[in-house]
Amino acid sequence: MKRRVIASLVFLAPWTILVPMAQTQREVPARAVERIQKEVRHEILMLPFFGVFDNITYKVEGYKVTLMGQVAQPTLKSSAGNVVKRIEGVEQVDNQIEVLPTSPMDDQLRVALYRAIYGYTALERYAMPVIKPIRIIVKNGNVTLEGAVDNQGDKNLANMRANGVSGVFSVTNNLVVTKSK
Repeated sequence: MKRRVIASLVFLAPWTILVPMAQTQREVPARAVERIQKEVRHEILMLPFFGVFDNITYKVEGYKVTLMGQVAQPTLKSSAGNVVKRIEGVEQVDNQIEVLPTSPMDDQLRVALYRAIYGYTALERYAMPVIKPIRIIVKNGNVTLEGAVDNQGDKNLANMRANGVSGVFSVTNNLVVTKSK
């Protein structure tokens, strides 16, 4: 009798090890990943308080979504995490979005930078869309420009306009050129 019990436990042990490994190593169809990416992008862009002073990026790995970037309002971080959790197929959300420190000086810089960049005649066309292509991130007087522009000249111009704002300590220009003319 004792031999049968031991034999059955030895026989079942490999199954208990294999089942969790099979669940973690399952292959995700490319269509599912593409659909999740599309829906994550849509949900983030539809957030009511997502604006020009916020930058949210994401990475989809199977059924896991990692949110990254910076936001000016703490509620935007939690809202982004909540809407992504509700997407069909998303099993895990890793919300690594940084909430920028609240500062009246940074708020004044944001307004001045917006006017300097989007109010400049050569860059006015970027102010037309509802979702602004140039994101202005201000953290303790340091500015990061994120997003996309049409050509290298516009990228350089946005950088010069941001550097010309009084009170800015440094400008990091991460703008991507989408077209080359």
